[in-house]
Amino acid sequence: MDTLTRMRAFIAVIENQGFSAAARKTGRSKALLSKYVRELEDELGVLLINRTTRQIALTAAGEVYLARASGILADLESLNEEAREATGEAKGTIRVSAARTFGDAELGLSLVDFAEDHPDIGLDIHLDDNFVNLVEEGFDVAIRMTRLADSAMIARRLASLDFAIVGSPDLLKRLGRPTHPSQIAGFPAVIDSNSRMFSNWIFRDPETKETIPVTVSGKFTANSPVTVRAAAIAGLGLALSPSFVIRKDIEAGKLVTVLDDYMPSEAGIYAVFPHRRHLPARVRLFVDYLADWFKKCDSKRRNGG
Repeated sequence: MDTLTRMRAFIAVIENQGFSAAARKTGRSKALLSKYVRELEDELGVLLINRTTRQIALTAAGEVYLARASGILADLESLNEEAREATGEAKGTIRVSAARTFGDAELGLSLVDFAEDHPDIGLDIHLDDNFVNLVEEGFDVAIRMTRLADSAMIARRLASLDFAIVGSPDLLKRLGRPTHPSQIAGFPAVIDSNSRMFSNWIFRDPETKETIPVTVSGKFTANSPVTVRAAAIAGLGLALSPSFVIRKDIEAGKLVTVLDDYMPSEAGIYAVFPHRRHLPARVRLFVDYLADWFKKCDSKRRNGG
């Protein structure tokens, strides 16, 4: 047990790039952490960290030890999770990364519902429209809305993700309703700068299945689908938007969809996590819950709920 304590102290110092930062993070004193690392080095008979007054650096032995020690502690955590799972208990905190659009829209209620139904599991949610490195930033899972193509990650599809081209009724009355993707090149566009497609919108011919790229332009660009939605309602241009963002506006007649037959439907909402030998029980429970939540929501919408 002493070795594990020293091992954790060593990893904390490296992960936080110093004894002072590690002390603040772990709630232990700088002197105690220094003592643990020194005892670990004495036990091993090697120097793990080169210390200066301003910084620390791993020795060659330290690099080897860090890699193996991190794996051992991860396996130990997984073992503890499996033991809890065997007794029906899943506890701890899940660090979740998701897009702001997901958290701010009605889909974010899935996270609230999970927290209410599983009071023994904490959620540490970080909303950011940029993709994060799950390993480097210590996230357990990310919720991503995309055409997933990252082979370095493992993922579970939670739900389909549809997109729509929408415009205000006044805009379409003034400029006409396009019947082919090539026609929207002459329309003003409201552009979501966070979208991978940005100003190059991709369509698909419903008969030939051929891809139809169209370059659009406009005077309004924003890095938020919610802001893009507001601009489209105001009649500033056509917008490419996730369907869940503008569904209620379509039902209320504030926005009208166009070119529905030409919209590809390959994107999805995914739970993404790094490759791990054992996925913690709390993360599996979380992902299963979201999958079931989206399934129920989809069924409810189909039945007019």
